[in-house]
Amino acid sequence: MSDVAIRVDGLGKRYRIGGKQQGYKTFREAITRTLRAPLDRLAARRDNESNTFWALKDVSFEVKQGEVLGIIGRNGAGKSTLLKILSRITEPTEGAVYLKGRIGALLEVGTGFHPELTGRENIYLSGTILGMTRAEVTRKFDEIVDFAGVEQFIDTPVKRYSSGMGLRLGFAVAAHLEPEILVVDEVLAVGDAEFQKKCLGKMSDVAGHGRTVLFVSHNMSAVQQLCQKAILLEAGQIRFYNNTYSVVKSYLSLGGIAKSEVDLTQVSNRKGSGKARFSWVQIRDKQGQIAQEFSIGDDIILAIAIQFYEKPTKIKLALEIYASDGLAIANITDTDCRFQLNANNAVESITVRLNDVRFYPDTYYINLWAGDINSTDTYDYVKECISFSIINGGHLTMRHLPRQSGLLFLTPNWSQQGLPNEHFQ
Repeated sequence: MSDVAIRVDGLGKRYRIGGKQQGYKTFREAITRTLRAPLDRLAARRDNESNTFWALKDVSFEVKQGEVLGIIGRNGAGKSTLLKILSRITEPTEGAVYLKGRIGALLEVGTGFHPELTGRENIYLSGTILGMTRAEVTRKFDEIVDFAGVEQFIDTPVKRYSSGMGLRLGFAVAAHLEPEILVVDEVLAVGDAEFQKKCLGKMSDVAGHGRTVLFVSHNMSAVQQLCQKAILLEAGQIRFYNNTYSVVKSYLSLGGIAKSEVDLTQVSNRKGSGKARFSWVQIRDKQGQIAQEFSIGDDIILAIAIQFYEKPTKIKLALEIYASDGLAIANITDTDCRFQLNANNAVESITVRLNDVRFYPDTYYINLWAGDINSTDTYDYVKECISFSIINGGHLTMRHLPRQSGLLFLTPNWSQQGLPNEHFQ
C-alpha cells in the first residue's frame, strides 16, 4: 500500500480580475444586449487572458504519511490558495489533488465555527463535519477544552470570544479530532508565546503518531524546528522543494541581502538625520578574502566605510546581529570595546573583527547604527544591510547542528576531577 498521504498533480487556480460591475438596465438596454451577445462573447474570449490571474500554476508535489511539510513564500505567493484547494474549500482550475484520509484545517481564526453556537456546540459540529461520531468527539472533548484553556467559557457563544480564545479553540479542535491530515495556516502569527509553544508541540505529536501536517508560516524558526521538508512558492509556482534548511536559506537569499559586499549609498531602508552615513560594507574571512559562508568557530571581519556630512564632536557606532527568524543575537557597540572613532576625514574606514564566532548554522543579518555619543541623535541606521551564513561545524564538530538546537555552540573543558565522593552519598 502506498505511503503517500497527499499527491498534487499540475495544480492551477485562475481568478478573473478587474471585472466591471453591471448596473441596473432598462428594457431597451436588455434587448440591445441580447442582440449584441454573440459579438460580446467573441470580445470576451480575446480579453480573457488579460483579465485573469493565476494564483497557482503547474504545482506538483507529494507528501508521505507522517511527514511535516512547511510551505513558505512572500505574501501573495499562493500559499493560502494552495491550502484552500487542499482543504476542499475552493475548486482548482486545473490539475488534481489526491488525499488519503480525513483532513482537518485551521486557515484563520474561527475557521468552521458558527458564531451563534457555544464552544461546546462548535466542537461537536466540527467533529461531525470531519466524519466523527458523537462518541468519538466526547472521548476527546475534555482534552480539547483543556488544551484551549476555555473551560470557563465553553458554554458561551463563540461570537463573544476574543480572537485569541477563538484561535486556541480552533486549533485544539483541528489537532485533537484525529484527522489523518492537519493543515495549519499562519496560526502562530496570532497566538501568544505560550500558545505557540503548545501548538508546535502538538503538531510534532500529531506527526509522531503517523499523521501528516502541512504548515504555512512566516516564522522561519518554527518552520525549521517542525518541518523535515519545505516548499518555497513564488508567483504561484514552486521555486524550491527540498530539505527545510536549504529551502529557508534560498527564501532568505531572495530578499537581495545575501551579499558579501554592498554599496550602501544605494540603500533606501535607513533612518537618521544624515549628518553621517554608512557608504559601504563588506564581509571578509580571516585571510582577508570576501566571503559569505563560514563555519562555526571562524573569524568574521566587517569592513565598513562611513561618510561625514557635518563635523561631529564624538560619534558612537553599533551593529546588531539577528538570526533568520528575527531573534536578536547581539548588540555590539564601539564603547563596550573601548574604541573611539576619530572623524578627521570626510570618509573613514572601520574594521570590526568577530573572533571565534560560535553561532549555530543559519543566516544572520546585520544592522548598522551611527549616532551622537552624548545624546539619542541618530545619524544613520541601516537595517539588514548585509548578511552571512554559518553552514557547518567546521573544525569544531562533524555532527549535524540545526539552527533550532540553540544559539551558541559551546565547548567547555571537561574533567573527571569533580566534587569529593561524599557529596554523592
